[in-house]
Amino acid sequence: MLKEFKSFVMRGNVVDLAVGVIIGGAFGAIVNSLVADVITPIILQPALEAAGAADIASWKPGGMLLGKFISAVISFVVISFVLFLVVKGMNAASRKKEESAPAPAPPADVVLLTEIRDLLKK
Repeated sequence: MLKEFKSFVMRGNVVDLAVGVIIGGAFGAIVNSLVADVITPIILQPALEAAGAADIASWKPGGMLLGKFISAVISFVVISFVLFLVVKGMNAASRKKEESAPAPAPPADVVLLTEIRDLLKK
C-alpha cells in the first residue's frame, strides 16, 4: 500500500497540483497584503483627514505598511525558489530512474516483422 501511495504522489499531475496550490496561497498573501497594507491606507487617509481630527484618532493603522507588503513578496520568492528546487530534484531523480531501467523487449510480432524487413532489404 505504501508503494502504491508513493507512485500516486510522484505522478506529475499530483505534484503539479500541489505546487499550484502552494504558489496560489503565497500569491494570495501578496494580494491581501497589497490591498490591506498599501491600497487601503492610501484610500482611507485622505478621507479621514477631510473628516476631521477625531476620526483620524480612531483610525489605528498609521499609514502604509510597506514592510508587511515587502515581507509577503520576499516570502513568495523564497517559497517559489524552494519549490523550484524540489521539482528540479524530482525531475532529475525520475530521469535517472528512467535511464537506468532497461528498455522493454519488443513484442514477438515486431521482431518477426523486423527480420522480414531486413531479409527483403538484402
